[in-house]
Amino acid sequence: MNRKWAVLAVGLAFGLPLYGQGKEDERLANSATVLQEILSEDNGLPKNILDKADCVLVFPSVKKVAIGIGTSYGRGALVCRRGPSMNAAWSAPAMYSLDQGSIGIQLGSTATDFVVVIMNQKGADQILNGKTKLGSNAAAAAGPTGAQATAYNADAMKADVLTYSRSKGLFAGVSLEGATMDSDNDANKALYGKALSAKEIVTGSEPVVAAAKPLVDLLDKTSPARK
Repeated sequence: MNRKWAVLAVGLAFGLPLYGQGKEDERLANSATVLQEILSEDNGLPKNILDKADCVLVFPSVKKVAIGIGTSYGRGALVCRRGPSMNAAWSAPAMYSLDQGSIGIQLGSTATDFVVVIMNQKGADQILNGKTKLGSNAAAAAGPTGAQATAYNADAMKADVLTYSRSKGLFAGVSLEGATMDSDNDANKALYGKALSAKEIVTGSEPVVAAAKPLVDLLDKTSPARK
């Protein structure tokens, strides 16, 4: 019992997150795995699309929370490029939540992975500054793959956000229009040991925690600077 209280006292003294961080570590590991797989598939996220991105938001294993209602809820991680113009290496991740409500996509009991690619400063600002409803606060479109991705023109498309999904091992561009995303403040506090907004995390000087290194290193290796 004395040992238990001693560990608690040390954690409080140094502001360490004692509870729940294991869930955040698992979320980051799953996000890295999903992104690696969707980048490696022919019909996944093309590198030339990632090269144009300001931020990437990964939601692994999104499931319906109630059969028949059509509501889906997911938790993921947002990583943005550093620098005033968001064109450099990738930042520490901020934790995010996804609420699909009753939009048209019906996931059933199968878990679906989503990768949301933020293509411009407008989209990044909207997502970093508060709750965002895709299609309302930020223009969303299904992400192009294959030949369509090769010919993709970000300026002509005028989409703030491109979305990709994977279910049962199959990758496809899918629109998440109507879905709501917001910063997961409790998870961010658990991960960093203090209250931080998503914007403070990705635009500040927060170090990349050990659990996030596979995700951030993958992005730095695949797309070290915006083109």
